[in-house]
Amino acid sequence: MDIVDPGSHCSSGGAGQGRAVPSGGPPQNDRLIRGADHAAALEVGEVRYIKLGEKGKWARQALGQGILPFGYRAVDHRPCAEGDWQEVDRQLIAMGRTTGGASQGRRELKDFYELREDTLWVTMADGHLWWAFADGPVVPIDNAGPESPSRFRRTRNGWCRTSLNGTPLRVRSLGSALTSTANYRMTICAVRHADYLLRKIRGHIDPLRTAAERLQAEMIQLAIEMIRRLDWRDFETLVDLIFTRSGWHRISALGRGQPDVDLVLKQPVTGETAWVQVKSGSTAAEFHDYLDRFHRDGSCDRLFFICHSPAGPFSVPTDAKVHLWSAERVASAAVEAGLLDWLVDHAA
Repeated sequence: MDIVDPGSHCSSGGAGQGRAVPSGGPPQNDRLIRGADHAAALEVGEVRYIKLGEKGKWARQALGQGILPFGYRAVDHRPCAEGDWQEVDRQLIAMGRTTGGASQGRRELKDFYELREDTLWVTMADGHLWWAFADGPVVPIDNAGPESPSRFRRTRNGWCRTSLNGTPLRVRSLGSALTSTANYRMTICAVRHADYLLRKIRGHIDPLRTAAERLQAEMIQLAIEMIRRLDWRDFETLVDLIFTRSGWHRISALGRGQPDVDLVLKQPVTGETAWVQVKSGSTAAEFHDYLDRFHRDGSCDRLFFICHSPAGPFSVPTDAKVHLWSAERVASAAVEAGLLDWLVDHAA
């Protein structure tokens, strides 16, 4: 079995021929070209979410081999392929389904067998949303085991977990109105908010997002200008407020009563401690002097050196424990922490 590299954005495996679970291998060149053209245009008819087995147990195989797996082992392939849905109903009821349950099962089987090749199939696995187009008819699997799919459809050019412009479709970056679809208890369902899903896959940016990002950039620029107006005492207070609202607890006095550091902080969740040195203006030499003091002291896990108006560029060592904050970084943190009103009161 060929399994897709978890680092890849799209699975390249195309389903093989025959009446067994495909063994992987790349699709034919013409299929790759047609799949790429179809994806580039993203001409979509229906949109369906498909669960890749109970609790995603077929996901690794399906994504690696570029297939759409499906179950319903007790229902024969022949009546589904021939569109004999009365016989499918009979078999579903024979397997213990209620009338309503049989209707639901028939709908899922009918979707799987009859939806056209412009249907966009999506699923969620490994923290990403994946999408694909089916290619060709349903293929039954002979002698399928009790934990295996009983049939599958091939996909055009495999499954993809990025937008058309290459942006990863991470589940955590998608709205819950879409991601909640993964909680659907059956196998196949229509996707609500399909327009939102298609925008994400096509890489289209919502005008509201563009307007919000522009407004946020303006807010940060205003915050930078106000920060540079602050008296050094107010600047220290602002930095203290930023860290406090970010979950750090100050375990020292605030101000210049300590020779080497302005603040000592503790992060209660991780147990980390941090030195924080706050400067309105500073030089590279002063920064490296405090860096040397931090290393000699050795009592804290991190150093934050914060300066809104440095005299020239600083050379920052490649040390994950050392953080150099400019006015831009402070402004961004202040806006995220909801401190714009505080800045207006103290600087404008």
